[in-house]
Amino acid sequence: MKRRDLFYAILALFILWQITSWLVDQPILPSPIQVIPVFFRELGGDLLAHFTVSMWRVLASTALAILLASPAGLILGQSPRLNAIFSPLIYLLYPIPKVVLVPVLILLFGLGDMPKIAIIFIILFFQILVLVRDQAASLRPELIQSVRSLGAGRRALFRYVYFPASLPAILTGLRQSVGTAVAVLYVAELFATQRGLGYYIYIKGSTFFDYPAMYAGIIAMSLLGLGLYFSVDWLERRLCPWQFTE
Repeated sequence: MKRRDLFYAILALFILWQITSWLVDQPILPSPIQVIPVFFRELGGDLLAHFTVSMWRVLASTALAILLASPAGLILGQSPRLNAIFSPLIYLLYPIPKVVLVPVLILLFGLGDMPKIAIIFIILFFQILVLVRDQAASLRPELIQSVRSLGAGRRALFRYVYFPASLPAILTGLRQSVGTAVAVLYVAELFATQRGLGYYIYIKGSTFFDYPAMYAGIIAMSLLGLGLYFSVDWLERRLCPWQFTE
């Protein structure tokens, strides 16, 4: 997407917000003219600290999901026997809304970052696992045999065949899951914590009734999701340039 198109989309969104605020004319929907100064003011206060905590939770869970789901997907994709054993389990667990597990994870892991990281990890894990498995299973056998005929062992096959072939699937899984992950992060940060953007948005809106600050938190969480999405897009262009050749 061109920067100009992105700028026009953001401008249109803010114009729509401003018009809707005028029409509603209620404190619960302040205009962007009111919210933007509060956003920058809050960045110098608590908002930046809450943003950093939320970003850490998302990045930690993402790294963990890639490290565990990628090799698991490659193994299942290249082993029909293992895939036949685990596919029914994946088929049952994949469609379950992971957000319902938040109270269970809090009971298991207690307070702190672990339950928040765990819920996002579960979401990303299954998304990456399924896509990488399907990508690895679609690799042509003659391609693998030709590389093996050159003397490549398992490590060389992983480095030069399996991993490059699975990269687009990993990044696609991240792109598809990042919005859901940030949404679930908001829900997870409503429980048993005093840190994170979810907690900040809730406490500002429901306890202090500081609606401009609440919307400042919503903007910060939106920027977190957009930043992660565009980062994945940038990584795909850098790591998978063959995807964009005409």
